[in-house]
Amino acid sequence: MAELNIVLVEPRIPENTGNIARTCAVTGARLHLVRPLGFEVTDRHLKRAGLDYWHLLDITYYENLDDFFEKNQGGSFFYFTSKGPNRYTDVVYPDGAYLVFGREDAGLPEKLLYENQQSCVRMPMREGARCLNLSNSVAVGAYEVLRQWNFPDLTVRGQLRGYEWK
Repeated sequence: MAELNIVLVEPRIPENTGNIARTCAVTGARLHLVRPLGFEVTDRHLKRAGLDYWHLLDITYYENLDDFFEKNQGGSFFYFTSKGPNRYTDVVYPDGAYLVFGREDAGLPEKLLYENQQSCVRMPMREGARCLNLSNSVAVGAYEVLRQWNFPDLTVRGQLRGYEWK
């Protein structure tokens, strides 16, 4: 079974994190939350956005970015940033990849990006647009990785309730 890791560094908006938790639940991705968080995990907005998927989540919490890197040494990290020099679709993501996203209002620390330029990826956007919403960015990134892996362990054909597909 392939393993995908979604890392949120200091997320601020509970609804975004709830939406991302739902994306992780339906894809089987592990969610890593790096403190400080801009909300309490019990926040009703967070729970509402994730709906009834919380039992499907594998979440790990970290005290800070140093704690995260210390506990995940040797990982393949890909830093999603509007400042990145590489397109997210031009990367080949290995099993166990960590997709790392920064806080909504500040992104990832620039020193981290500078020291890992080859692993910084971006989604192409119109000139003058600041960035895509965090939860949308995570979904786009996660599904690109899963597409490359041929959607392992995921149902790829839906079902109708009252009819059978031909």
